Amino acid sequence: MAGKGPSKKTDGKPAPARAEPALPPPDGEALLGFYRDMLLIRRFEEKAGQLYGMGLIGGFCHLYIGQEAVVVGVQSVSRPGDQVITGYRDHGHMLATGMDPKGVMAELTGRETGYSKGKGGSMHMFSREKNFFGGHGIVGAQVPIGTGLAFANRYRGSDAVCFTYFGDGAANQGQVYESLNMGELWKLPVVYIIENNQYAMGTSVERASAETHLHRRGASFALPGEEVDGMSVLAVREAAARAAAWCREGKGPFILEMKTYRYRGHSMSDPAKYRTRDEVQSMRETRDPIENVRRLILDTEAADEAALKDIDRDIREIVNEAADFAQESPEPAPEELWTDVLRAG
Repeated sequence: MAGKGPSKKTDGKPAPARAEPALPPPDGEALLGFYRDMLLIRRFEEKAGQLYGMGLIGGFCHLYIGQEAVVVGVQSVSRPGDQVITGYRDHGHMLATGMDPKGVMAELTGRETGYSKGKGGSMHMFSREKNFFGGHGIVGAQVPIGTGLAFANRYRGSDAVCFTYFGDGAANQGQVYESLNMGELWKLPVVYIIENNQYAMGTSVERASAETHLHRRGASFALPGEEVDGMSVLAVREAAARAAAWCREGKGPFILEMKTYRYRGHSMSDPAKYRTRDEVQSMRETRDPIENVRRLILDTEAADEAALKDIDRDIREIVNEAADFAQESPEPAPEELWTDVLRAG
């Protein structure tokens, strides 16, 4: 459920913490687009999990399965020039910004055809063309960078917005609070998106945070926030549109706390024993973001079962081609180790 966050204060008078909804209901074509985009992320992540199990992806691998509605909903209201930056659970964000699944999978498998030439892996991919600025392995490190991107937008007189994602675990990092303060002080066009999947690395929000309503974290800086049903792409879309409009109007940053859920462990090496199987299964059966859109498509007769099966088949083909491309691509040459490295002197 979406709700109001704390009110802003100007000259001692309260101002509304959110703008009025400005989006018409999505038509059938839009619903099918949401379904296709979320399904691409789901199938891609399932394949990445398989390749990791086969030993073809090394290091860490954090899957986005269950959280697809967040980035797809936000990206649906973005404009050309807007930026995206996030943490290490980032494959879904890459695909949502339009990055090529082949290049993403090739990077995951450490191939020279990957977005970072096989040297960045899961956590460190970038695409200047798509205005995707990473992929960051250090918890919360992307938040001040995203704030800096928003500062550049303000400095240049652009109406672009930086969508800066981080998790409920990162919400407790000190650099996040410094960024919130600076963002509000200078009225920077940044939407801080907290993907609250409720367990961070493996500790529930209730055990780790004195204030569990994370959209209130900007209250001491007079920064507004809103809690959003992150399992509903339509709720995300509406909230993201309001927050982006707030930023483009020069009112400063906005916090969106997306109440979402990941089905897999924190990373592929996490057995996730801190929660029950019944809890996970209940979320899958009652709250799954893709299934919810699927039912809406069928109920509104935007498409039938046969058409949805065709979409799934097409998506699986795209993902399989990406996996084949990655496995057939060569590993980086040894001398590539020394390229793209900043050295003093």
